[in-house]
Amino acid sequence: MKLMRTEDAVGQVLCHDITQIIKGVTKDAVFRKGHVIREEDIPVLLSVGKDHIYIWENDENMLHENEAAQVLYEICKNEHLHPTPVKEGKIGIISDCDGVLKVNRKKLNAVNSLGEMMIAGRHGNFPVKKGDTVAATRIIPLVIEKEKMERARTAGGTEPVFTILPYVHKKVGIVTTGNEVYYGRIKDTFTPVIEEKLKEFDTEITGHVISDDDPEHIIKGIRQMISEGADMVICTGGMSVDPDDKTPYAIREVAGEVVTYGAPVLPGAMFLLAYYESRIPIMGLPGCVMYAKRTIFDLVLPRVMADDVLSLKDITCLGEGGLCLSCDICTFPNCGFGKGGGYI
Repeated sequence: MKLMRTEDAVGQVLCHDITQIIKGVTKDAVFRKGHVIREEDIPVLLSVGKDHIYIWENDENMLHENEAAQVLYEICKNEHLHPTPVKEGKIGIISDCDGVLKVNRKKLNAVNSLGEMMIAGRHGNFPVKKGDTVAATRIIPLVIEKEKMERARTAGGTEPVFTILPYVHKKVGIVTTGNEVYYGRIKDTFTPVIEEKLKEFDTEITGHVISDDDPEHIIKGIRQMISEGADMVICTGGMSVDPDDKTPYAIREVAGEVVTYGAPVLPGAMFLLAYYESRIPIMGLPGCVMYAKRTIFDLVLPRVMADDVLSLKDITCLGEGGLCLSCDICTFPNCGFGKGGGYI
């Protein structure tokens, strides 16, 4: 590109979009890349602060910002994602479905560390809805070396930076434990909370049993839910370390192995996650899920609904950002809860 006085640019071709900002009215391109500057355009260009302007000169070794943004999009794109039209050198990346956003942090950091280019995205492992913008790309200068964009392709590799895991339909079995509920001493106020949270997803509750604190009865209840076709089993009650709390033992007996009993999250430290035959999640929910606005359950449930199989590493990395501030007005998920540094 070539820099010249705006008054001398009649007949020249713009090499980038020219943005006009009028507070409270507009922020948009008043002229697009490729526009041939006319005499009547000069006052408009001067009014947006362009005393000098870049005009296009072909260079086979360079890429314009729009073409470079497309390269970055190609690094990011995947099934269930589509781009916005390029505008002012930027491309937005839009979700085609409801689901959980997965981010390859290693590749994202590798591309961004090259300099003169950027990919900005949402936090990974969090829900997105159809139509949401999940990321955007652009380069910093107006033009960039083709060779540098090839380095970006290499850093991006063959796997995309962003992936959407769509939600799947799940049949849910609920096992409510506790002598106090079983014998009618108190009303079951936990199950309605679970039902309300499940309504946010494509679920159907196919079974619900109430068990006393006998571990063999809890085991029987969990197995009954699985035998009746549950894709997920949620157990409530009996999750602390009190002598009468046998739910963790029962879940372990059914699943054989647990991913974790305990999580670096408050509320939700006594959370338990296991998988039956490596495919059916069994969750033991601590009492805080019944009364707190947001807990570990809100961080894990969307991922389970998207068939994202969690490991111990997925749980332990929640410590950074794992403290809910219990704000008077809850804005989750538009807050810091659950948004730690993650792992690479």
